[in-house]
Amino acid sequence: MLGFGCKCFRWNRINDFSSPEPEPFSLPAPIPEWPPGQGFASGIVNLGEIEVFKITRFEFVWSSYPTLDKKIAVAFYKPVGVPDGFHVLGHYCQPSIKPLRGFVLVAREVESDSPDTTHNCNLNKSPALRNPLDYMLEWSPNEGSEEILSGGGYFWLPQPPEGYKALGYLVTNKPVKPELNEMKCVRADLTDNCETYRLILDVSSSIPDYPFQVWSIRPCDRGMWGKGVSVGTFFCGSFRDIGEELPVACLKNVNPVLTSMPNLDQIHALIQHYGPTLFFHPEEAYLPSSVAWFFDNGAQLYRKGASAGEAIDSTGSNLPGGERNDGQFWIDFPSDGRKKFVKRGNLNSARLYVHVKPAVGGTFTDIAMWVFCPFNGPATLKVGRMNFAFSKIGRHVGDWEHFTLRISNLTGELWSIYFSQHSGGVWVDPYDLEYIDGNKAIVYSSKNGHASFPHAGTFLQGSSKLGIGIRNDAARSILYVDSSIHYELVAAEYLGDDVVTEPPWLQYMREWGPTVVYDSKTELDKMINVLPLTLRYSVENLFNKLPVELYGEEGPTGPKEKNNWIGDERW
Repeated sequence: MLGFGCKCFRWNRINDFSSPEPEPFSLPAPIPEWPPGQGFASGIVNLGEIEVFKITRFEFVWSSYPTLDKKIAVAFYKPVGVPDGFHVLGHYCQPSIKPLRGFVLVAREVESDSPDTTHNCNLNKSPALRNPLDYMLEWSPNEGSEEILSGGGYFWLPQPPEGYKALGYLVTNKPVKPELNEMKCVRADLTDNCETYRLILDVSSSIPDYPFQVWSIRPCDRGMWGKGVSVGTFFCGSFRDIGEELPVACLKNVNPVLTSMPNLDQIHALIQHYGPTLFFHPEEAYLPSSVAWFFDNGAQLYRKGASAGEAIDSTGSNLPGGERNDGQFWIDFPSDGRKKFVKRGNLNSARLYVHVKPAVGGTFTDIAMWVFCPFNGPATLKVGRMNFAFSKIGRHVGDWEHFTLRISNLTGELWSIYFSQHSGGVWVDPYDLEYIDGNKAIVYSSKNGHASFPHAGTFLQGSSKLGIGIRNDAARSILYVDSSIHYELVAAEYLGDDVVTEPPWLQYMREWGPTVVYDSKTELDKMINVLPLTLRYSVENLFNKLPVELYGEEGPTGPKEKNNWIGDERW
């Protein structure tokens, strides 16, 4: 627990100011009625011995505003409208300046005769949910003061019974312990470890004597087959050692049947309703194509040690299989006069290749949409007001890029979109997206490099503060692909082996372009030599940090070779 000295910082009384409560957010258009199915968008997810329900209605409890800047203020809420039989697991918080759009899960024990849970029925087990034994005051800005302010915030950590874990904190605006029945703890084997994710509130940055932080939390076990389930609660406390286990946990999905995942009809309905429009820059010279078009127009398979390549079937059926990239094969452009033609792609044939997979323990569905471009163009370096267009750096054959829609399996609502950007990316909430038709978002593909962005503009891969980096220029144009129409479902492993047939080219784990080492030093030296001495070191240091694929050191691999195929996106 935190210790407090004689110095005391006092928050203003909650009644002394008008709290900046955010407005609720909703998508631009109503969510349709999805095709019938087992449990998708039913409001409840069965995790084995417990069921969870998502609460998005809240009652305001306390805010750090106005003592802290409104821009960094955080509001804390308790869930309301909890259905009969369900129990609170913790409270919710978010930045005050953002629209109110969050959730916490509430839980109830599954009836022992439920047909979905007979595999877990064990009468000798302890109850899945139990009240805490007590609460410990984790933090309050009024601690140690001569006067306790009734408007202050009080953060209570539940003390679980032996064999149980707490999944969240309760927040009050009075110095009185919550009732023991206000929340539940969960049996330890039904929980999973979690980790801090995003820093939401840092009191210590404004008040050094009070080292208190609030973080969002996420399951440690993530990815396609991860069992960890986010409850929507938070972690709070003093600074902790890296690797130290948190006093709160996440849920674990122990149900071997993912009852809340969408079936095939629902997948198509989701794509048709939410599928973004992918816009390319008006000056884009290297457009996407379908894989079949690329193969049909002369792409060739090369084998290490062979002097010539061989034609590839339009489905890729004659590509070598295997579960790893052994460096023995690669794909390249045709050696005849068609090279320039193929390099520019074919927008009319382009489509998004869709991989659907479970996320966050099966409580969400990730719809990863992959786009293929036969060629990735050269990069442009921005240094202040100067721009340097490279002739080779950044070029490579066979460019695979993607973005991912994350859908709530409880409600069928679009929850966020991941924009892949070279070696990284970012999750963007729906209220920060642009929409073109109902709930269909816009995705901007950057010029030459094809990274994905939620808005038009120039984005630097490097140091925005210094104004030095590789340019990513994104803009709307007449060059676009509507993913809600032009898509192909290529994988959905959770549906079973015979539901979605993976195309042969998807099993090709080798390189989609040749390994080429450019004489990048010559290009860089020419550019660096014209810079002021004050900028040369910064530019050289930038290039040492950029991903190796920018220099064309190795051919890019296909979707199944990417870490996010079975893992989670970088978030």
